[in-house]
Amino acid sequence: MQYRFLPSLVHAGLALIAAGAQAQSSVTIYGRLNVSLEHADAARAPRDRAVNRESNNRSVIGFRGAEDLGDGYQAVFQIEGSLALDTGAGTSLANRDTRVGLQTPYGLVFAGHWGTPYLLATSTLDPWYPTTAGYMALMANGSAPTTNHLGNTASFDRRQQNIVQYWSPTWRGLTGRVAYALNDGEIGPGGSKPDLWSASLSWDDGPWNLSLAHEQHRGYQGPGRTDTATKLGAAYRVGPARLTGAIERLRYETPLGPLTRTALFMVATWQVDRFNLRASFTDAADGKGPAGARIGFVSAGDATGARQWTLGADYTLSPRTGLYAYVSRIDNQARAAYDFAINPMGVGAGEKPTVVALGLRHAF
Repeated sequence: MQYRFLPSLVHAGLALIAAGAQAQSSVTIYGRLNVSLEHADAARAPRDRAVNRESNNRSVIGFRGAEDLGDGYQAVFQIEGSLALDTGAGTSLANRDTRVGLQTPYGLVFAGHWGTPYLLATSTLDPWYPTTAGYMALMANGSAPTTNHLGNTASFDRRQQNIVQYWSPTWRGLTGRVAYALNDGEIGPGGSKPDLWSASLSWDDGPWNLSLAHEQHRGYQGPGRTDTATKLGAAYRVGPARLTGAIERLRYETPLGPLTRTALFMVATWQVDRFNLRASFTDAADGKGPAGARIGFVSAGDATGARQWTLGADYTLSPRTGLYAYVSRIDNQARAAYDFAINPMGVGAGEKPTVVALGLRHAF
């Protein structure tokens, strides 16, 4: 007798599940698996620091979906976490691009933990992003894969916590994005309350793609001090070839005075059947500012610049799977210590980290 209501309870539960499934218009499980075998070295005579290693290149797994609200409105969400293919370790379920928001006829607005418009404005210009050879080694002053206002106060290539973003609809090839990262009770140097603004404007029309981005870090170096980054990116496609580039200026307001640095990135790709041949060059100039000023990899003075060369190819096995190989080298000047932004070597001043890689990527 005590079980006579069980069938009706089961039926009610199944009805609720079915109703939820109908309300949720789409849910997708997706991922990116990217791993490479590498020979890396940061030798400076008489030391030999060569290592053979297996490197994970920011593999992820995630869930995204949308619910149709009618009249052109949708509720959207995404939950994404990182995977370590080389060690099998996992991290937080939501330490990558994670958000909840509304897609409307007037644009997308969302809140969560996401890459800034400044990062997204040019990341697709770099065919090595995100691998050991990624352009963040010299551009943007390193990479912050997940950070708040205190965890990384140097990089402008950042996935930011506590961020709110608006992405406009596309109009005649133009798209705008703006973001604000709130201060969640964080206290910076000298009692500052740091926050962040980021914005970008992109134009995509036929063979051309242009982007302009600007970002401000307020209070990162102390009260009343604002760090800024501005960059212009461009890409042009003609037949099987694609030429891309970006130029960037960083400015930090340090207690010693302003510290500035410019950098230039150029890349050429050529599609031959299933092969995509790639060559890139990045130049980071000497930092300019008061003696002793240093933020991240950027420091003031002579012989503080670096250059990076990368040459390689990608072979498409299917729309989701590919093999790739490259060699990349950073030539640090005598007082520079730039390192690979992903899978770093831990280099010292004047060293020249080099990596030779053979990798496999798969998306699902």
